[in-house]
Amino acid sequence: MNSSSEIQNQKLTSQLDLDLDFEFDQPSGKLRLRDLLDISPTLTEASGAIIDDSFTRCFKSNPPETWNWNVYLFPLWCLGVVIRYLFLFPARVLILTIGWIIFLSSYIPVHFLLKGHDKLRKKFERYLVELICSFFVASWTGVVKYHGPRPSRRPKQVFVANHTSMIDFIILEQMTAFAVIMQKHPGWVGLLQSTILESVGCIWFNRTEVKDREILTKKLRDHVQGAENNPLLIFPEGTCVNNNYTVMFKKGGAFELDCTVCPIAIKYNKIFVDAFWNSRKQSFTKHLLRLMTSWAVVCDVWYLEPQNIKPGETAIEFAERVRDIISVRAGLKKVPWDGLLKYSRPSPKHRELKQQSFSESMLRRLEEK
Repeated sequence: MNSSSEIQNQKLTSQLDLDLDFEFDQPSGKLRLRDLLDISPTLTEASGAIIDDSFTRCFKSNPPETWNWNVYLFPLWCLGVVIRYLFLFPARVLILTIGWIIFLSSYIPVHFLLKGHDKLRKKFERYLVELICSFFVASWTGVVKYHGPRPSRRPKQVFVANHTSMIDFIILEQMTAFAVIMQKHPGWVGLLQSTILESVGCIWFNRTEVKDREILTKKLRDHVQGAENNPLLIFPEGTCVNNNYTVMFKKGGAFELDCTVCPIAIKYNKIFVDAFWNSRKQSFTKHLLRLMTSWAVVCDVWYLEPQNIKPGETAIEFAERVRDIISVRAGLKKVPWDGLLKYSRPSPKHRELKQQSFSESMLRRLEEK
């Protein structure tokens, strides 16, 4: 902040201190600091966010505390590195390679030879997608505990889950062949999206194209009406969050389809590896390599009680109620931020102007009193 802004902030602070001192003698004559902060809930949340910077914390990986830099533990840590990189990693690569060989040798004939038998072809493709996802989980030595009844294929229902990494989809897919809503990706991930994953009804979008939103909404409505379609899975946060927080759920999609919403809570145990994927700093290939060179990926998945919109409840209120349920079950902290700000955060100059404007408006209010 420039010097003029600092001077204004100092004047504001001094004026508030004087008012607080004056309040002891004239309790009803001046504006109190408590009253100032109670102007609106938005102001209170913004003040707390400036201090705590909760938005930035949602998208940061918290490095583990250093424990190995002493003469007793360092040799054991070195031994662990040797085991993870020279023994576990090659074994996991072998497992994943075998999985791909089995998958492709089965998927290609099924996809092309059973084109006239759509129902049978979809059944086999669904099973094969679940199989390759199981091989992926095995390549991380995944220890996943599922709680609650396994999802079933029914019309007019949609599943929503908190989002930490693209592996959320893989972990859920190995149990049930979901049709997921996902951002388009480049590279080999994009190739899988446009070929194999489309066979289970997955729907892709590009958040930079406005026209995609209308097309996407129509596809979602058509999908949930089909009794034979795979269950629809949506990550309403719209971006990966570090599994300590939940950002605002988008009301579009799941909460405006006039159907039952089935919450899913996912919580990773960071004792062996942090499963958060920061797509702005790391490619998905590097993310997978980090998981494959860790000891294990440990997580819990809860299939929670289905929810319907209540009479008089708006889509935004419905989304917040479902977010409450997921946050409580997974032990996550709610923050009042839109996750898309991760991709379009305001510039430092814009934030400085807003802070200066805020200071000036507060000074004017004090002068009026």
